Amino acid sequence: MNTTDIPQALIDWFAREGRALPWREDDFPAWGTLVSEFMLQQTPVARVIPRLAEWLERWPTPADLAASPSGEAVRAWANLGYPRRALWLHRAAVQITEQHGGIVPRDVPTLLALTGVGDYTARAVAVFAYGDRHPVIDTNGRRVIARAIHAQAEPGPPRAAADLADMAALLPEDREAARAFNVAIMELGQVVCTARSPRCDVCPIRDACAWVQAGSPEYFGPTKAVQKTYAGSDRQVRGLILRELRAAHLPVTDAEIIGLWEDRIQLDRALAGLLADGLAVESQGGYVLP
Repeated sequence: MNTTDIPQALIDWFAREGRALPWREDDFPAWGTLVSEFMLQQTPVARVIPRLAEWLERWPTPADLAASPSGEAVRAWANLGYPRRALWLHRAAVQITEQHGGIVPRDVPTLLALTGVGDYTARAVAVFAYGDRHPVIDTNGRRVIARAIHAQAEPGPPRAAADLADMAALLPEDREAARAFNVAIMELGQVVCTARSPRCDVCPIRDACAWVQAGSPEYFGPTKAVQKTYAGSDRQVRGLILRELRAAHLPVTDAEIIGLWEDRIQLDRALAGLLADGLAVESQGGYVLP
């Protein structure tokens, strides 16, 4: 097997081994694809699946979400983390409803104009919802390419242009094959070519992998910044405040918020951040969801 065989080998492997996930169903709507991509950012699949089902049952179209207060989107986001995504998704739903007749756009530039939609999400919607031909590359796909093509154990920090060029060089010309390859390479990185314990013995492209052929050398290149520990961070304090706001149906008072965290300076900073981000608003002597 050589490099040119990689796309078809992965497509065939995915047809046999790919996980059955809701957003991979043939009749899954474009709105569902967009919602799932928002939810899957830095959140495990197992946590997303039930929340996605609840979300689409309650708001099956962008117009349904747009008609609800943004605070309800934040409340329904629950344990998915990074709640600003809920606020952004609500704003995107409003834009889709008001500017696009309630239909999720198809082309990448128009998708990029929606709040909270970056290059990866725009391409993912265009490819997986509409079947268009674009390279789609995430952390898992970057890892597969780093190993199989560049003989590197890790992909290093993201490089948007170079990463897309690497993926484009492998992408089949046929639209359906390109769509299948996009999802297959990400799936391989998620379940086989993992960061810490790659399962090279069951990898369908092992014989073409430059890293394996080089003896699986360690990685000594540049690394991306390590995220700060969650425990004791401002993120944790923000989460505690938001949890209180989600559970309350009346304004949460300053006295109630003060009881959530011992460090008053950090607590005030977290609350100020939530107010600045629009995730909390002052109301009748207390604070509520927007």
